[in-house]
Amino acid sequence: MKLLIIADDLSGAADCAIGFANAGHRTVVTLDASGAQMESAPHDADVIAADTDTRRLTPADAAERTAQAFVALGHGRRLYKKIDSTLRGNWAAEVAGLQARAGLAIVAPAFPATGRTVRGGALLVHGVPLEQTDTWQLEHAGRHADMAAMLASAGLKSERFDAALLHNEPRALARRAALIAAEGPEGAQALIVDAQSAADLQALARATLELQSAFFWVGSGGLARELATLDAPRANAAEADDAGASAPGPILVLVGSLSAVGERQCAVLRERVALAELIVPPEVLRAGHAHAQWTRWGEEIGAILGTRQHADLLLRIGRDDAFDPAEGAQLSAMLAALVAPHFARLGGLIATGGETARAMLDAAGIGSLRLITEIEAGVAVARPHTQSHDTAHRPAVVTKAGAFGTDEALYAAWRHLRNIDDIRGTDRRTEHNPT
Repeated sequence: MKLLIIADDLSGAADCAIGFANAGHRTVVTLDASGAQMESAPHDADVIAADTDTRRLTPADAAERTAQAFVALGHGRRLYKKIDSTLRGNWAAEVAGLQARAGLAIVAPAFPATGRTVRGGALLVHGVPLEQTDTWQLEHAGRHADMAAMLASAGLKSERFDAALLHNEPRALARRAALIAAEGPEGAQALIVDAQSAADLQALARATLELQSAFFWVGSGGLARELATLDAPRANAAEADDAGASAPGPILVLVGSLSAVGERQCAVLRERVALAELIVPPEVLRAGHAHAQWTRWGEEIGAILGTRQHADLLLRIGRDDAFDPAEGAQLSAMLAALVAPHFARLGGLIATGGETARAMLDAAGIGSLRLITEIEAGVAVARPHTQSHDTAHRPAVVTKAGAFGTDEALYAAWRHLRNIDDIRGTDRRTEHNPT
């Protein structure tokens, strides 16, 4: 199956597409959603996951860029619109921008492996209604997390469907889709799917592949990996070997997310690994080169990564009273600018937060990634995609959404890049704070 995944950030594109790489599909993530600068090899991939970088755009601009990505890259490919499993960004507007071109939207954001389920049309995170979670309150305080209402505000009429029906009635979805199609313009343009288990998503995946009417998938990595297992072409030994190679230089753990999940993951990493830590004040990143301490911060990063021992570094964005989640892209871009002069020294990069990962790859001139394997659900390992004759620097890259993963996710990623089965380092880290 040839598939195009359209995501609004880089970590989302990777965690959605990794299931296909695991199943043996040639899978590439591209930062160029226009397709204008893509190499020929990504176009030949079984699965292309395109990051449109629309998380912070206006709904109208996000919808337009998403539709353009489908036009540029979707020829001959089925469409999967990846949305955030906690409904961040402009997902409803983007789905609306695709619906007229692609047909009925099958909306199934559940990802039971990461605690995301849908019941009664409502998204739950580890059993807690989404709008009551810290993740939602950080960016959407005072707003309701109602998927039907969000779709309606984007101009789409929706209905609900329970995937559990498919266990006893495999044709239930096909019958519902046929009824909707028969209603014509008066019918629903989206189906919001209840799913509370991997078995529900697996049944949904099978049922959608049997649909005869025009449709596209709208979901997180949960439904995507169930689709991937239904058509697994082969194991790729070369990619498996590449995945196991240990990082020959320092590992940079770049954390742009301020989620509580990310904080716990950083705490576990610091406890178990002897690494340096830098927390860059937002005021430095806001001012950039104009800040009096900008050069000093860059020199400190270079000093740590350039030591003879190749010290690993945990580099984070700080927080102050003036912090606004909307400035995340700007802060991430400036953090990447501090690292860019030293990027060639890295043996591996672990990036938490899609904006942070994209900013770093942009600054390093890396336009696409070849997905290799998965450390845990939603934590993907990749290499920069190059032609066989290209000898450019190709450090291993691990991407993870900020609010995703177990408390040990960053530690597990570090251990994977070091090719270590298990290690518990003493708490010998050093903290640097140039002033």
